[in-house]
Amino acid sequence: MNEQGDRLLLTVRFTKAVEYARQLHTEFRKGTRIPYMAHLLGVAALVMGEAGRAIPVTEDMVIAALLHDVVEDHGGAPQLEAVRKEFGSNVARMVEGLSDTLAEDHNKKEGWEERKRKYLEHLRSAPQDELLISAADKLYNAEAILDDFKEIGPAIWKRFKRGPDEQLWYLRELLAIFQARLGGRMVDELAVVVGELARLTGA
Repeated sequence: MNEQGDRLLLTVRFTKAVEYARQLHTEFRKGTRIPYMAHLLGVAALVMGEAGRAIPVTEDMVIAALLHDVVEDHGGAPQLEAVRKEFGSNVARMVEGLSDTLAEDHNKKEGWEERKRKYLEHLRSAPQDELLISAADKLYNAEAILDDFKEIGPAIWKRFKRGPDEQLWYLRELLAIFQARLGGRMVDELAVVVGELARLTGA
């Protein structure tokens, strides 16, 4: 066990997960010079920040937060099996639930709408640990978009496969699920960010 009472304690498995993610995620955030690791560490930090609240936060959840993009961005189903071997079935279960595709070839993913609708459907019945990590992921992303929008304006949407209407649709659908099934301060913050994005873009 890595928890002592209701305290979250991190072990060498956490360090191993950071290194695992670092070796795979050598890319940068879209349209920036920011290493992608900033996103992964940021999401993990948001999850750790929920320790001691309504949903018990475990080291497995923090590791899954660090690795939540390795399957959809770096190898699909074979990568999921590698995660299972290295970090156990519980981490692999969460990483799979947080992935919108298991396609091995990054260029052969399903269409954007299909992947997003499938992910939304999964979240409607996903376990609470996956919901919490997903909320952290979407909050980090939404805040990054808002920050960049304030800096460069509508040009931000050129970084994505879909424009503001589709992106705001997706964020609103995610928010509705999080509000109905999760609640809490991250969801409240996400609501504020989505509202501000909608106001700025008119979408």
